[in-house]
Amino acid sequence: MDSLFQNNLSQHQPLAEKLRPSNLSEFIGQEKIVGKDGAIRRMIDNDQLVSMIFWGPPGTGKTTLAKIIAESTQAKFVTISAVSSGVRELRTIVETARNDKELHSKKTILFVDEIHRWNKSQQDALLPHIEQGIVTLIGATTENPSFELNNALLSRSQVFVFERLDKDNIREIISRVGSRHGMILHSDVVELIVNVADGDARVALNTIEMLESTYDDVSTVTVDDVHGILEKVALRYDKHDEQHYNIISALHKTMRASDVNGALYWCGRMLFAGEDPLYIMRRIIVFASEDIGNADPQALQLCMAAQQTCHFLGMPECQYAVFQAVAYCANAPKSRAAYNAAKQVAQDIKDSPNDAVPMHLRNAPTQLMKDVGYGAQKKGESNLPKHLEGREYYQR
Repeated sequence: MDSLFQNNLSQHQPLAEKLRPSNLSEFIGQEKIVGKDGAIRRMIDNDQLVSMIFWGPPGTGKTTLAKIIAESTQAKFVTISAVSSGVRELRTIVETARNDKELHSKKTILFVDEIHRWNKSQQDALLPHIEQGIVTLIGATTENPSFELNNALLSRSQVFVFERLDKDNIREIISRVGSRHGMILHSDVVELIVNVADGDARVALNTIEMLESTYDDVSTVTVDDVHGILEKVALRYDKHDEQHYNIISALHKTMRASDVNGALYWCGRMLFAGEDPLYIMRRIIVFASEDIGNADPQALQLCMAAQQTCHFLGMPECQYAVFQAVAYCANAPKSRAAYNAAKQVAQDIKDSPNDAVPMHLRNAPTQLMKDVGYGAQKKGESNLPKHLEGREYYQR
């Protein structure tokens, strides 16, 4: 039952909270899992829920969908944040859920936001209660569950991947704001908000809310006005999460494909998000050695010079040397001959680490050693251990 002061609580709610959908018909995006044939829609229709992990970027509907599921299945919905809650809070929730199930046949959905923040022991504390059906877990995370969650927890949960909302989804959300609030935005402003949001509904709604609090009549707002209140668009990048590895992988693959435009773009994504230019240069130097090699030895020299430029100048001045190195490597001819040779040599050494040095390659500082054959090479004799004679490591 709502309190007498419920209106006071909702009066100052963020726009994103006020417009949060309450049922699947209002939910925007994630058609693969909540559309007509989506797995979650079928679970709701059949009232057969399993524990789930929602994995995806911020502002894509993870929390909203969890609340809709609880409402649609008449389950009690309990939400906690892994940032501020631990095992003690979990015990209290489980005890209440056990009583609700025994006395009232009431199901409990436990929504754990940012579940990746829990350590191994905290995650393990969930397992028996999930297995006994005391609670149905819905965990939300922006991090790759394969890296952040225990295998035992993953094996008891179904992972659903949330995609970043597409531009049409964001436009529909903005349109919904307009229809409910009588708000009219210029089409250019709408498109700018769509681009700034980058698939995050919350960013779009927060931007609109900022405009409403700044201007009496948002219909007069121009693109320049929006740029004025948005000092900097936050690039979706974290030096320690999956995006970090995805983008450095994109840089490698575009340089390997000789796609100079793609390589420059992915390099910029890291630089302008605050990545250490020395880290980027380390990866480019690796590429110059592994993928270009002797097809263009100048590449390695140029990359080492760019790395020294980063040491000497730092950002922002050194960015041009980094871009220069990326462009050179992307356009350079490629050869993995040295890389492949090193791999094969390493494998042969691993397989037979103590092969004897052929007699003719041995040092012969004494006459006795010369007499027994040290340092004496016969015509056509291999310089490799006997069982590797004829091996060709370096192939141009």
